Amino acid sequence: MVREIHRIGDPVLRRKSKKVEKVTKDIQKLIDDMIETMHASHGMGLAAPQVGVLQRVVIVEVEKSDDLPGSGITYALVNPEVIKQSEETWHNQEGCLSIPGWRGEVERPQRITVKALDRSGNRIKLDVEGWVARAFLHEIDHLDGVMFIDKLVSPDRMWRVEEGQEDQEVMG
Repeated sequence: MVREIHRIGDPVLRRKSKKVEKVTKDIQKLIDDMIETMHASHGMGLAAPQVGVLQRVVIVEVEKSDDLPGSGITYALVNPEVIKQSEETWHNQEGCLSIPGWRGEVERPQRITVKALDRSGNRIKLDVEGWVARAFLHEIDHLDGVMFIDKLVSPDRMWRVEEGQEDQEVMG
């Protein structure tokens, strides 16, 4: 089921999400709905608060590229936690399904290691880099009420993108 994406100004986006105690059928349904919502919105990620659910659940799916390990996979992460990040960083543009029509330049680590539970409740540990790492970090930030606009390199590094001119590099 495609759910409504909450937009900037909605207080739910600024609240801290609660840890998922157990991966239940309801959490698995939330994951399925989030994947469907992300696809319908042409995003590369989505966090549960964006659909009004204050649970620590994120979805990430970066378009397949032979140059990017980990791309082309749909990740469902429950209680994700960044346990390591590279000192090497890179600046690039980000957008957000909760702030449609806007892009901004954000600096993020090039590589990260994340531990989480998968959709079945199994413990996983993932090493990701590039756009996949950027998308993970963007979505995990949402779980703590942080949005990409809070991390802009500078306020003048944000710009409007006309509707229809948006590309698929929009995170949740």
